[in-house]
Amino acid sequence: MCGRYTLTSAPEAIRALFRYAEQPNFPPRYNIAPTQPIPIVRIVEGKRQFALVRWGLLPSWVKDPKNFTLVINARGESVNDKPAFRSAMKYRRCLIPADGFYEWRADASRKRPHYVRGKNAAPLAFAGLWETWTGPNGEELETAAIVTTDANKTLAPIHDRMPVVVPPEAFDLWLDCAHVDAETAAALIVPAGDDVLEACEISTAVNRVANDDARLIEPLGPGAAQETAPPKPAPRRAAKRDSGQGVLF
Repeated sequence: MCGRYTLTSAPEAIRALFRYAEQPNFPPRYNIAPTQPIPIVRIVEGKRQFALVRWGLLPSWVKDPKNFTLVINARGESVNDKPAFRSAMKYRRCLIPADGFYEWRADASRKRPHYVRGKNAAPLAFAGLWETWTGPNGEELETAAIVTTDANKTLAPIHDRMPVVVPPEAFDLWLDCAHVDAETAAALIVPAGDDVLEACEISTAVNRVANDDARLIEPLGPGAAQETAPPKPAPRRAAKRDSGQGVLF
């Protein structure tokens, strides 16, 4: 799974990679957590668009969000079959910009956090699905989930799942729901190559959502002590509606 990630590249670098028209300004984030607003890139009226949505998919058919389990990850093996993902996989695929993500390795009674990023330190694109939920009073909430797959050899010693990383040359294949069907797009749901990512153990400071600075991704020094507390879930809060020109929070 993917429960926390980072987006630290400059807005100009993200815009150049994903080629959307908007010019959003957002700060570096080192500890993005579920229920928070996250940036996605999708196709609207034939053009790539930057948007902010809530991390935690809410299908349009849900009656009461309070009674629906928060879905931050969509298992790639079931996106074409499960009702929660099937429609979004056909019509609302997106990319989620990131610079890296966190995974926790179970070690006896401890969970040791690791930071995973591209070996070339370039931004990554996670495969994502998005939805629009409309409430009884006409209010709208846009949400998204990260598509996951089996871990590659780099990640397997840490966790058995990982986000689907879409290479730049396949962006159009994933995003173009009008011309690429879900079955064809699903061919991209595979583990990243074993030479794409690298991982290092980091401090348990990442377990606390309030911690959000560059120290979180520093490799843990030899002999450094780890705490035993598991990561705390982020508080639930609604995503802010945004034109794509504002900040992440």
